[in-house]
Order: sequence, then C-alpha cells, then structure tokens
Amino acid sequence: MLSFTEENYLKKLVQLTIFDEESSEVGVNKLALGLNVKPATVSDMVRKLKEKSFVNYQKYGKISLTASGKKEGMMVIRRHRLWETFLYEKLDFSWDEVHQLAEELEHIHSAKLINGLDRFLAFPEFDPHGDAIPNEDGQIKIPFRRTLTEIKSGKRCKIVAVKDNSSEFLQYVDKIGLKIQDEILIVNKEEFDSLTTIESHGKQMVVSLKFTDNIFVICAKCSKAKECNC
Repeated sequence: MLSFTEENYLKKLVQLTIFDEESSEVGVNKLALGLNVKPATVSDMVRKLKEKSFVNYQKYGKISLTASGKKEGMMVIRRHRLWETFLYEKLDFSWDEVHQLAEELEHIHSAKLINGLDRFLAFPEFDPHGDAIPNEDGQIKIPFRRTLTEIKSGKRCKIVAVKDNSSEFLQYVDKIGLKIQDEILIVNKEEFDSLTTIESHGKQMVVSLKFTDNIFVICAKCSKAKECNC
C-alpha cells in the first residue's frame, strides 16, 4: 500500500511528464517546485519510489515513471476527478470548492467504490474543470486544445477547461460571468501588454494575459480544437 505522500508524488509526476507533454522526464528541482517541498526531500522520496519500481532515477539525473508508476498515478487522478464530479453534480458544491475535498477523498483505495461511482455518474469523460478522467485501466484521452491566448482577433471559441484550478482563479471566472461551454468572441488584442477584449453573452470585457493563459478553448464554429479554416 502506498502512503498518501507517495501517491501525491506519482500524481504530480503524471501531471508533469504526461499532461504537460513537454518531456517524459522531469528534474528534481522542477518536481520540488510543483510539490512545494525542498529538493532534498524529493531526492529521498524518489529513491523510495525507485525501490518500489515506480520510477526510474539515477542520482543527479532526471526522473521518469515506470509503467506501474504511471498506472498508480493515473488511478489517483481518476479517483480525484470522479470525486470532484460527484461533489459538483450531486452534492451542489461549487467548482472552486471541490478540489480540496477531492484531495482527501482521492486516497480511498476501494476499486469497487470508485468503479461504482463512475457508473453512478454515467461514466463522465471530464470533471467540472474540463479535465479528462482516466478509465479504470488508467488510460486517458487528453483532447487537443488551445489557450485563449493563442486565438486570433475576430475568432470565436468555446471554453472547454481551465488550466488553473485554484479557488482564487475559479472564483474570478465566476465573478466575470464565464463558465465551461461558454462561447467567446476575441474582439481585440493589444500588442503592447497583451490585454484582450472579449465578448460573451453580449457583454464585452478586458482580460489579462494571466487569464487568457489559463483558459483552454476549441473552435466554436466547428467544435474542433485543432487548426481549422473557420
């Protein structure tokens, strides 16, 4: 049985090496930054995970997940995102409230419970933040999507996910009246400071680069995430 801390390490490694798609390996310092711990603490834990065959690691080298490490990390993420979905859809928690509760619930290991929860929720593909949910085999299909920053002026797009799951950011999205599946028109982009004027529900507003970098979208006209001719 893995400890909560070991599960958190594997979950973060999945996020850094699979979801971010920059590299299948990550350095100790980057993992330490992601977990908000000291590099020496990471080195100690990674050695333990290596002994259990969950990671590949050599001193001063990069860290990568083994097949079993990836599976275990995906299972933690599956439990987390299913609990978020349950809390949001069935217990009326807001999307900025579910993350912290799911952080605790994700460590419940009963496969029967989690698979039953999945079935009860009618096998959701995405959680309340638009993140894909791994299946019971630990497989996940991550959709191609772009940040709002990448969309040109005059284009229409649809919000499909948020990159920042912090309560502060989600509350801000609520405050300006936006949600998943809302359509947005890019009215104007300032070259000087990247401030972007957007329009949604007939209302225009100016948002920052920090905001547009943390919103994932697809083309609103054809519902394609990849480059299109719309």
